[in-house]
Amino acid sequence: MAERETETSRPQQSRSSRFKRICVFCGSSQGKKMSYHDAAIDLANELVSRGIDLVYGGGGIGLMGLLSQAVHHGGRRVVGVIPRTLITVPEIIGETAGEVMAVADMHQRKAEMGRQSDAFIALPGGYGTLEELLEVITWAQLGIHCKPVGLLNVDGYYDSLLAFIDQATEEGFISPSARRIIVQAPTAQELMEKLEEYVPYYDRVASGLNWETTQTRVVVVKDAAAGADSGISVSGI
Repeated sequence: MAERETETSRPQQSRSSRFKRICVFCGSSQGKKMSYHDAAIDLANELVSRGIDLVYGGGGIGLMGLLSQAVHHGGRRVVGVIPRTLITVPEIIGETAGEVMAVADMHQRKAEMGRQSDAFIALPGGYGTLEELLEVITWAQLGIHCKPVGLLNVDGYYDSLLAFIDQATEEGFISPSARRIIVQAPTAQELMEKLEEYVPYYDRVASGLNWETTQTRVVVVKDAAAGADSGISVSGI
């Protein structure tokens, strides 16, 4: 494992990308398979090699920790978005990498992650990962955004979810065009290539909707790399 982790400091930007920042949803656990660990590192290397910054849920443990630390070590910007109530719970958050943006609650967290990002990717994860993934898919269907949504389907982890979505499409609960919102691939490289080529061509339920009912929010930004003594700045946006 140590040998593979040292590789995360080696990738250099070798390819240009249409994306500046990608939001990644993933578990606060590493899961039982080494392939999940490897997939997080591979995705981090893909982001670094393409010059893409990371937006994520702010945790420093599990796949979130592996991914964020690898991207940060690779020299890209990392922004973790965390509800204020979780910042003081180290057993949930752990040691974060990069910048920390504190928001009021879980709803604002998702809205801010969406606003900051040009695309979304889900690594394997649990309830939280599924909830975040399905919400951004729903937002795309509603016309709130037209950003690509990708599933990194490691070892068929999301096969059951995709089968459910296919069943819902067959039963008339999801339109065939909305089914095409999701892009999936078994490897980070293949998924990134598909996302780079993705063109939204599904029918939106509505258009012109906003991420939130109000654009006024207060965020707290801390640069974790600068250390605890650097202080916290609060700004209204």
